[in-house]
Amino acid sequence: MIPATTFKFLKELKKNNNKVWFDENRKLYESVKLDFYSVVDTLIAGIVKFDTSINGLAAKGCAFRINRDVRFSKDKSPYKTNMGASIAKGGKKINAAGYYFHCEPGQSFAAGGFYMPDAPQLAKIRQEIDYGFDEWKKIVESKVFKKYFVTGIEGIETLSRPPKGYDVSNPAIEYLKMKGFIVSRPFTDTELQNKNSIKEIVKTFEMMKPMIDFLNKAVE
Repeated sequence: MIPATTFKFLKELKKNNNKVWFDENRKLYESVKLDFYSVVDTLIAGIVKFDTSINGLAAKGCAFRINRDVRFSKDKSPYKTNMGASIAKGGKKINAAGYYFHCEPGQSFAAGGFYMPDAPQLAKIRQEIDYGFDEWKKIVESKVFKKYFVTGIEGIETLSRPPKGYDVSNPAIEYLKMKGFIVSRPFTDTELQNKNSIKEIVKTFEMMKPMIDFLNKAVE
């Protein structure tokens, strides 16, 4: 479960997103961070039972820093108001399909897939979906998949026209137009503070695994 102190800290940080307040509350942040690392390590232990490709990962190599990169942003707030972790083989710095947990008051979710594959990777994924559309469709349009991921595949960005080399009449065209392949399931603050929350998040990740396997197989 996610401790109530985590949500309380993130709410206060949102109200006081400045270095002075953060420095005054740094000890509290360090405690919250350790709690989050513990959650991520527990998630990893749960995932590895059905996905051995992430074996050997630890929270430190998966959790994102709370400091924002403001160099190219109009929003100069120095800190994120969420805590997140990318759990994929090789850790958060590897561009591959994997699992993601996002903790933010009122906006928490478990997600997975391939966020923004580079051009060569995207070409391979499109080719795999085109050639193996029956397999892809069986995965992402199954009843159990739709039960967990009500909004379906999110393309992050989607082309208005078919990508080069594909016809508009292609039965997989709506997927082929996508530039990313993500599914997500929201969790309320109350749900995440329930003793069964970690088990439910892990189960959500397990439901994503066939899609993640398909995407990683395509780029490998």
